[in-house]
Order: sequence, then C-alpha cells, then structure tokens
Amino acid sequence: MLTVLSVILEYTMAIALSKSVAAIGAGIVVIAASFGISKIGANAMDAIARQPQAAGAIRSGMILSAALIEGAALIAVIVCMLSYFVQLG
Repeated sequence: MLTVLSVILEYTMAIALSKSVAAIGAGIVVIAASFGISKIGANAMDAIARQPQAAGAIRSGMILSAALIEGAALIAVIVCMLSYFVQLG
C-alpha cells in the first residue's frame, strides 16, 4: 500500500513541478523578449539621432528585428503553455 501511495505522490509532484516550470519559463521568455525589443528601440533611436538621413532604413531594420524577436517569443510561450496544459503519461 505504501508503494502505491508513493507512486501517486511522485506523479502529483511531477505534474505540479512541470506546471510551475512552464509558468516560470513563459515569464522568462516574455521578460527577455521585452528587454531585447527595448534594447533594439533604444539603439535605433541613438542611430537616428546620429544620422537623421538614414532614419527610414534604420526604422525598417528595427521593425524587422523586433518582429523576429516577437515571433520567437510567441513560439516559446506557446511551447511553455503546451507543456503546462498537456498531461503527463
């Protein structure tokens, strides 16, 4: 009887741990993506201030880089949420 209870307890702890790690992972992904996009924006504004005539090209590069970071972050959050909602076993 003790072994059955220990197996159930281990299974329950594994589910709780996987859900906790998935939630923490999603939070880390969002924080890292927002930091990266803000860094891109700040550097783009510095570059535009130094060379105003290249503002169009700098802005295009900034938007493309931010979109790629957002796409990677969205995929990572989806993976974290899938691991949160999918049952083990």
